[in-house]
Amino acid sequence: MDISKYSEMLAVYASQYGLKIFAAILIFIIGKWASRKIAMIIKNLMEKASVDQTLVEFANSIIYFLLIVMVVLAALNAIGVNTTSFLAVFGAASLAVGLALKDSLSNIGAAIIIIVFRPFKIGDLIETAGATGNVKEINLFSTILEAADRSTITIPNSTIISKNITNFSNRYERRVELIFSISYSDDLRAAKEILMDIIHKDARVLSEPAPLVAVHELTQYSVNLAFKVWVATENYTSVCSDMLEVVKLAFEEKGFSFPLVQYENNKTIAKSI
Repeated sequence: MDISKYSEMLAVYASQYGLKIFAAILIFIIGKWASRKIAMIIKNLMEKASVDQTLVEFANSIIYFLLIVMVVLAALNAIGVNTTSFLAVFGAASLAVGLALKDSLSNIGAAIIIIVFRPFKIGDLIETAGATGNVKEINLFSTILEAADRSTITIPNSTIISKNITNFSNRYERRVELIFSISYSDDLRAAKEILMDIIHKDARVLSEPAPLVAVHELTQYSVNLAFKVWVATENYTSVCSDMLEVVKLAFEEKGFSFPLVQYENNKTIAKSI
């Protein structure tokens, strides 16, 4: 074995490609660092311009991705790779991958729709696709919610777009709607007065729009009263739970009975408790 021959070949290849490889690595490292800095600068400028945070995060991801693609192409070009051919191969590969990942691409398209039309933004409390929570993140593929129990819910963007979206945070007020049942033997007017008194004593209830207490339904076993009040959105949950407790205690104190439907021998009967 002629070691000197292989040493010369190695030296030739090292001198011919070593500098190019080193330059490519240097371009990638510096380019990646510069891409991150540029994306961060653009993000800061958008935030200073009071651009919606959802749009800021989305644009930052897209800009960083495009810059990284440019850096990789520059690094390949430094090695001597024909980037024109590479782009053609990349385009064909992208088409194949696109067909294989059509569901993922639909999520990206849905993300763009969410960003442009903004049915909700980061921080909003929404209900969609059977889940309720505060929007924590909107990325290219999914929207992440934080539920009331602090669990994380990840929903594909395409699923959200195809379902109804209820946004509880886009208005200052939210209406609390409850139903309270009394027996036919109870004093209807007295029950309504008790409910209105509870409403007037709670400072969280807004005077406008005006609260409403009215007969909602006459069932076979009970008189159902509609209880509707407007509160600030952030007070909705607490008012709901507090009203249920306060009304129950007030009705018990005044001797009102709560109709209870029971089942006996496959026949429905109504009793009062």
